[in-house]
Amino acid sequence: MTRFPPDWLARNRDLVLAQLREHLELTLLTVLIAVAITIPLALLARRLPRLRTPLLALTGTLYTIPSLALFVLLVAVTGLSRTTALIGLVAYSLLILLRNILVALEGVPAEVRDAAVAMGHTPRQLLWRVEAPLALPVALAGVRLATVSTIGLVTVTALIGYGGLGRLFLIGFQRRNGTALLTGFALSLLLAVAADLALARLERRLTPWAEAAPARTGGAT
Repeated sequence: MTRFPPDWLARNRDLVLAQLREHLELTLLTVLIAVAITIPLALLARRLPRLRTPLLALTGTLYTIPSLALFVLLVAVTGLSRTTALIGLVAYSLLILLRNILVALEGVPAEVRDAAVAMGHTPRQLLWRVEAPLALPVALAGVRLATVSTIGLVTVTALIGYGGLGRLFLIGFQRRNGTALLTGFALSLLLAVAADLALARLERRLTPWAEAAPARTGGAT
């Protein structure tokens, strides 16, 4: 029978805070590593279009592997370690980020690129001064999606000892402790919402023109 000890959270505050901190660290490291991998891949796929389909197929295949099966497979290679958790989490983020970054870059109007080239921009200047700013809103939307997805997946890595708030789920199931389960669920949900709101605010601050353009269009009509 599931119990709901009212004082469990107060007695285990340090444990909960430690797991929350671990959850944040794993999420942040996963997203940073995945972004660092997918940006060069997206630029390469854009420069060599024949690589686009194979790269998306590869990352798509990784994304379809059941999470438990992937972590079990990785444990056989890298053991019960943080490295195992990060490899699995990064693998699930690659497709989301790669697809969004590619869509973002391909969405830059051709006439804008042509105008920049006509003004004398080098390929590097074209990328950083023209394409990157215009692609940023869609790319950041991908980062938001990958971050929220990762927050949910981190809990699965509790099965290999590095699950952040997922450890509270294990405690809850193993000891039939409803308070631990509810605490893990509530904090995971709040963390996902807070991360999404924070990234949405960052997106608005970094890309003010993305909101200004529709406003101008609406006024003109």
